[in-house]
Amino acid sequence: MVTLDYLLQFIKEDAPCGDVTSAAILPDITCTAVIRAEQAGIIAGLEEASLLFSHFGISVNPLVKDGDSVRQNDSLLVLNGDAKKILLVERTALNIIGRMSGIATQTRKMADIVSAVNPNCRVAATRKTCPGFRELDKKAVKIGGGDPHRMNLSDGILIKDNHLALVPLVTAIRTAKKDSSFKKVEVEVETSDEALTASRAGADIIMFDNMDPDQITQTIHILKREGLREQVIIELSGGIDAGTLPLFAALDVNVISLGMLTHSVRNLSVNLEIIPNDTR
Repeated sequence: MVTLDYLLQFIKEDAPCGDVTSAAILPDITCTAVIRAEQAGIIAGLEEASLLFSHFGISVNPLVKDGDSVRQNDSLLVLNGDAKKILLVERTALNIIGRMSGIATQTRKMADIVSAVNPNCRVAATRKTCPGFRELDKKAVKIGGGDPHRMNLSDGILIKDNHLALVPLVTAIRTAKKDSSFKKVEVEVETSDEALTASRAGADIIMFDNMDPDQITQTIHILKREGLREQVIIELSGGIDAGTLPLFAALDVNVISLGMLTHSVRNLSVNLEIIPNDTR
């Protein structure tokens, strides 16, 4: 859960000694401000922005909610209160809304592509997030209709290629399952033989990494032939983009994880406009 203390770290980063510009030139004055979307998309981050503004004594009136689809120029939040406090929070709030909305918008686009082809398949994120921003990145994925996947290394067992460079595949899976009775064991594979070996060793989730559709189809056929397909969740990862996503989603798979949801975010553009309350 995103806490106020977590969000206040961003304010401290942006204004470690306060907003010296506003302090130098502004009188004690109140104003109204409106945050608007400059692009269409799926909005996210309003809850966090509202929490920050409220903490500094600003009245917040949300006009939409996180997860809503908005159009260009739609108003999102109306703020009333101390002008200096609004300007103190402005950039942090816009950064949060912009990045989270960009992730939510991209996730919704990818999730819609997948569900149109395979309603039983989900889009998931990865740990390729912005350092310090992971909670918000993962929350934005959920708002967009995706699965956040692991939050961190403590959240689930995922045996990857660099683990397998040090420990044999079967040993790694059996040791992991012995270590925890409650966490599912996922393993990354690159060949049909590895997928079959991992399934026989008791892996719960098989991640097909950078395998092409023909390889995936062949591997799933082998798992079905051996009576192992229904025992595992199949996840695809690596090099999949919007253009190739329908092709991969059409396969008999359960999850497609996409680093692009969080590692190359294109922010949704939002702005804040100040409306003075006095008529000087």
